[in-house]
Amino acid sequence: MTFLTIVLRSLVRRPVRTGLTLVGISIGIGAVVALVGISQGYEKSVEKQLDVIGIDLLVSNMSGGITPKMFDASMEDKIRALPGVAETTSVMMRMLSVEEVPIMMISGRKWDGFSWHKLTLESGRFPKDANEQAVVLGTIAAELLKKKVGDKVQLEASELEVVGIVDGHSIVENGAMIMSLSVLQEVMGEPDKINFVDVRLSKDMDQAGVDSLMKKIKEIYPEGRASRANEVVGTSQGFKVVRAMSWSTSLLAIIVGVLGVMNTMLMTVFERTHEIGILLAVGWKRMRIMFMVLYESALLGFFGGVVGVVLGIIGLKVMEHTTVRGMLQPDTSPLLLVTSVAIAVIVGILSGLYPAWRSSRLSPAVALHAE
Repeated sequence: MTFLTIVLRSLVRRPVRTGLTLVGISIGIGAVVALVGISQGYEKSVEKQLDVIGIDLLVSNMSGGITPKMFDASMEDKIRALPGVAETTSVMMRMLSVEEVPIMMISGRKWDGFSWHKLTLESGRFPKDANEQAVVLGTIAAELLKKKVGDKVQLEASELEVVGIVDGHSIVENGAMIMSLSVLQEVMGEPDKINFVDVRLSKDMDQAGVDSLMKKIKEIYPEGRASRANEVVGTSQGFKVVRAMSWSTSLLAIIVGVLGVMNTMLMTVFERTHEIGILLAVGWKRMRIMFMVLYESALLGFFGGVVGVVLGIIGLKVMEHTTVRGMLQPDTSPLLLVTSVAIAVIVGILSGLYPAWRSSRLSPAVALHAE
């Protein structure tokens, strides 16, 4: 009988207990895959959106919260006047419930600003001017709202006409309702307010010039900050909070798995006291006894991790077509899946340390007389 055979036989000897332990681990790992997958998917979706629009710097005020604060639209003129700035545009972005859709991105964009330019019409037209009470819907937003060109959509207390369906070339853009900035300001009752200034830089701007420009923006707008588009996700306080929440929530589920594995391994050691005594009596080293228990707990972690990854992927696919549709594309990258299984194995090993140590301390004489 090989070492691996002994380990596997121990796991299948109590199938109900082993199964329940696997369930505990798999739920924890499934939570890691789902929550972290949503968090990382949101980050990648935003990065894709910024890249599609063609933003070099993003100016906002994220102080004291996870959503950007409103500030006066006149700030755009001050930023545009700075050396090295080629083009700017103002945006008001809100996350709101729209009719039957619980949450949707609403984007009010300065009329004829460059943030409109990458939208491709699928049907209909763009608004005629900055004051037309009309919206265009991304392809996914149109499906979620079940709207077509010519329909009306209720936003807060206003009824707006859908004049076009557009392809924004990113999941965030396609899941958004887009309109003129002045129209959204009127709907929200926030005239002359924005929460983003998108900036494009001169083509000859070097790194030193960018750093200098960011300092000047900070001087004219102390409460806000300018972030490079490729650093927005990494440096934003809002993204950091979401990331921390996803991992901390997952950690609670993992702790439950740790306790489950530890309980299972301790019960296994108690039930196999006689067997362990025989193994010690025939010459097994105490270190080998420890490794046997650790292998068992590591295998529990591995199998629980694999099942958890499958559950997490299924959960993400369901959410991708229901609750988060049009807002982000969840991340199911190989790195996340491998990391999740590795976490499960580490959880198994850590959970088995005390039971393994306890098993190696057994006296052969006492263990042989155990029932």
